[in-house]
Amino acid sequence: MIEQVLNRRNVTLAYRKALSNKGSAGIDGIKVSELYAHLTNNRQQIETEIRQGKYLPKPILGVEIPKSNGKTRLLGIPTVTDRLLQQAVGQVIAIKFEVEFEDYSFGFRPNRNAQQAVLKAQDYINSGYQHIVDIDLKNFFDEVDHCILLQLLYRKVKCPITLRLIRKWLRAPIEINGKLTKRRKGVPQGSPLSPLLSNIMLNELDKELDRQGLRYVRYADDFSIYAKSNYAARKAGNEAFLFLKNKLKLPINREKSGIRKPVNFTILGYGFVPTYVKGEKSKYQLVVSEKGWKSLKQKIKIITRKTTPATFDERIKKLNEIQRGWLGYFRMASIQGKLKELDGWVRNRLRYCIWKHWKKPERKRKNLIRLGVDPDHAYQWSRTRMGGWAVAQSPILITTITLDRLSKRGYMAMLLLYEKIAPHLNEPLYTRPVRTVV
Repeated sequence: MIEQVLNRRNVTLAYRKALSNKGSAGIDGIKVSELYAHLTNNRQQIETEIRQGKYLPKPILGVEIPKSNGKTRLLGIPTVTDRLLQQAVGQVIAIKFEVEFEDYSFGFRPNRNAQQAVLKAQDYINSGYQHIVDIDLKNFFDEVDHCILLQLLYRKVKCPITLRLIRKWLRAPIEINGKLTKRRKGVPQGSPLSPLLSNIMLNELDKELDRQGLRYVRYADDFSIYAKSNYAARKAGNEAFLFLKNKLKLPINREKSGIRKPVNFTILGYGFVPTYVKGEKSKYQLVVSEKGWKSLKQKIKIITRKTTPATFDERIKKLNEIQRGWLGYFRMASIQGKLKELDGWVRNRLRYCIWKHWKKPERKRKNLIRLGVDPDHAYQWSRTRMGGWAVAQSPILITTITLDRLSKRGYMAMLLLYEKIAPHLNEPLYTRPVRTVV
């Protein structure tokens, strides 16, 4: 297998993937843009060390990033060389494991995505499975047992050199604030192998749930079980808890886990609300969770903050990128009403930025005249004592910096973007994936 990993075509594909993923430099400071030159000079030596089993991965760089709940998440950033090699190994062993993965595992797999997982969950709920076991794994990536994972790998990967290489990556120390720390369990988030290894580990859970005939959805370490009664849900949840604890040695976050009804359940940023026909509850439709809205507004605030150093065109470009990406993910949700309200708020923030950029009263007066205001009103409005946010919501700017003028500068309302995507909602909600043999 190691020859397949080091095959020139496989390595080239891994290089392109590493290049497209970009990412920060690891502990050695080599950037992705410098990877080609580094490989040109050191490829032969690296391949020889790998074949002889002497290759030693460099320590992982630990970086803490903020989470939406105010806490931080530790990311492990391998060097670009290790990222390339991990990608090359992952491409080879993924083919062997993909055929064994269950149909309702949607995370980090070919032709699978989060939207499919959400639609499958909606399908279960609308079919009457409205008692949902929501299980949150406690720090999953930090708790993976290396022995269990390596045993699972050995079932399909018989090459000792490849297994030894994976084990070295798993055991590589992590540098946090300049101090090296040993690692005896866990898979570092941020490495190309992490998603595949997590799927290999949790595929054992999928098989157990499948053996019991349960309906479930899993996206990486985010999974939920669907039942028709509270008793069935409680039984399934207890059995899943015992399997995770005893067989996979993975702890569960009891505070975040429990049995939910659809209105109290969220999956991958989506929530569920009932629709009513003639006063009676009918089907559940998808909405964006409060966390999803909060995340979007926080990103928009950073871009449209008056103290953010950027030109108006730069703000519009970044704003459009974020809006398109967010709508692309949440295109299945029913959000027209909230988008209209959000668009008004975004436009007022843009007007506020423009007003603060004009700074001096005389400049404000001249710009208002250019925008069609008569000289008398332009003089009065430019000398107003209202605060900038109040001015942005007043006729002073609403009647001058109109939607049409903003659109000419490149701004596009989210509601208009959503309406372009909305016709796709008429397509079939979910098609069961067909297992294919590679």
